Parts: sequence; C-alpha cells; structure tokens
Amino acid sequence: MLEDKRILLIISGGIAAFKALDLIRQLRKRGAWVTPVLTKSAQEFVTPLSVSALSEEKAYTDLFDLTDEAEMGHIQLSRSADLVVVAPATANLMAKMAQGLADDLASTLLLATDTQVLVAPAMNVRMWQHPATQRNLQLLKDDGVAFVGPNEGDMACGEYGPGRLAEPDEIVNAIQTQLAEGPLTGRRVLVTSGPTHEPIDPVRYIANRSSGAQGTAIAKALLSLGAEVVFVTGPADEPRPDGAHVVEVQTAQEMMEAVQSVLPVDAAIFAAAVADWQVVGASDSKIKKQDGAIPSLNFAENPDILATVSQMKKGRPDLVVGFAAETDDVVENAKKKLSRKGCDWIVANDVSPETGIMGGRENAVILISDNASETWPRMGKDAVALQLAERIAIALSDAE
Repeated sequence: MLEDKRILLIISGGIAAFKALDLIRQLRKRGAWVTPVLTKSAQEFVTPLSVSALSEEKAYTDLFDLTDEAEMGHIQLSRSADLVVVAPATANLMAKMAQGLADDLASTLLLATDTQVLVAPAMNVRMWQHPATQRNLQLLKDDGVAFVGPNEGDMACGEYGPGRLAEPDEIVNAIQTQLAEGPLTGRRVLVTSGPTHEPIDPVRYIANRSSGAQGTAIAKALLSLGAEVVFVTGPADEPRPDGAHVVEVQTAQEMMEAVQSVLPVDAAIFAAAVADWQVVGASDSKIKKQDGAIPSLNFAENPDILATVSQMKKGRPDLVVGFAAETDDVVENAKKKLSRKGCDWIVANDVSPETGIMGGRENAVILISDNASETWPRMGKDAVALQLAERIAIALSDAE
C-alpha cells in the first residue's frame, strides 16, 4: 500500500528518536522511499549514518550545505515527497511550526512545503499539557496538520502520562491513512465504540468496564486501509482516532440517533458495549441517602442498535458486524446472537475476569458467521483490528 511512495521524515531531538529507526525499517519493508532529515538535537540520539543506512538515502542535516543546495535545494526537497512526517516532534519544533519560524533545515522545510504534514509528538507529560503546547497543537490542526499520538505511559524521565511517541506501527497506519490508498479506499464505514452511560441522577450512572480500546483500534485499522470512517463513541478513555469523523454520545438512545443520522454506509461495525437498560425517570437532582432506605429504580430496555440496522429493509449496509462479550458458553451464545440480531458476523470473546480482556490491551476472538466459526489466537487489540479490517475489505469486494 506504500509501494514507491516518497516520505520526507523529519526527526527531531528526544530519547524517542530511536524509534524513528524502526519506523524507517517498517516503511521500507512496505515499499516506501524515505528521505531522512535530522535536526541538530536529533543527532545527539541517532546518527545520520544509521538513518541513512536503513533508508538507503542520504540523511540531510544542514540548511547551508552548499552541495545539497546546488543539487536539490531545500525548496525542492520540501515538495518532492508524497507526505512529510515529523517523528518525533518536540515541543520546540511544534512551536516553530505554529509560529512560522524557519531557522534550521527542518523548520525551513516545514514552512516551505505544500505537501500534507503528519506530526507524531513526543515530550514530557508536563510539556505536552502546558497551555502553550496545547495552543500550538490547535493552531497546527487549524492549519490542516494531521497528528498521530502521543500515547499515554511511562516516560524515560520517570513520569507517567500522555507524551510518549506513538508506536512505529501506529505511525505507519497513520501514514497509510493520510495517503488514502488501500483496499477500502472509497468505502464509508461506521464504527461504534466504548460504553454508554445511563444516568441515575446527575452524579451516578449505569455503565460497564469497556475502555473503547478495541473499537478505536478497528477504526484506525480501517483508516489505514483507506476507508472513510465515522466513529460514534460513548465516554471512553481511549484517544479518538485521527482522521475519523468522530461523534460523541453518552447514552444508548443518543448512540442510536447518531448511528441513524450517519447512514448509509458500506459496512457497520458495532464494537460499542451498549447498556441493555436505562433508568426510567432519572432524577434531575442527586438522590440523597435517607435513614438507610434503598432507593427504588425502574428500568426500561434500551434500543437495540445492532438489530435495528441489521434488519433494515432499505439502505442496510452490505456488511453488519456485531460483538458478543460473553463469560459463559461463548460460541453458543454468540451464534444465538447472530441469529437473533440478523447481522452478518459476530466477533465473540470471553471476558471472564480471569482473561484480563475487558479493559486490557489484548483480545482473543472467535469470528462467527452463518457458515463458519473461526478461532483467532490471542493477540494485541491492534492486531485483531487489522485482521478484522482486512477481512472486511475482502467481504466488501466480494459483495460487488
């Protein structure tokens, strides 16, 4: 999907610069040509020789290199790529980009380019959360710059939080999305994700343990294959997928309305863990504890989003995929759900507490259709998502 695409990769300073080496390796493996540019600070962490050896291209470092200027020039270098990628991008380089500064080769290229730019930030959590960085982030987004990450996690400085460079495979997926070429190019796909929150009163609600990680991973994988993705999500912890059209909801009823509003689509993937019930007559004020009395709650069934879309008489998506999170008789219950809802596939998994899957980073699924039941090995949710996205691409192609 990246065969013969030209990537101008700008590497700025920071410990995360070492991941740029793996990024180059992955891009070359997919057939892309990578032209590396290193800032002065980046050369404190990785060498021009190492990035040049991996990319099989000259590494550029100096704005005032007479040979480079005579042979190509920084203006031509900035415009000869299909995509400009900055990974990692420090707070300093983001600030230069936002303010239009051009005092070295990297910042000059970024100011001179008329090519789409994708930025993968990496910095200390406090630097990322600083109002100045967040202002610069918004300015760059308003200018049309795309972003991937940063992720949340442990940092080299010993702190924890958002600011980690996105993993190389995530950046590769984002690059494929930006170049918008793949087996799902021209397809519109709906993905629902996360839990729903059904209010009891203004401070309490009914929900479940869904993190939204699998739904988000599916959206990213579909984007990487070229799809236009509409991402309808409940209040999940996961960062929203860059490049998707995101619709935020709270309740099952809001999710139903959002889904109906974005139809028609070529495929619909219902990964959200929608609450089965809502509280009738949720209180407008906090319910007070009174002498140990237990409040009485009345419940009503929430709309069945999966069944509604699966059983549409007109405008039904070519492929409808549901999810079944089970703790007992996983395959049997999932097959019953497939029949009851009327969808094409069910992605079933065992979410018993001992599996660690609910809210975790891995999944072990069984793909169930009318004709088959296929058990996939346990793997990361990103890997599950990519395998599912590739199957969706094949199914939509076969349906033509």
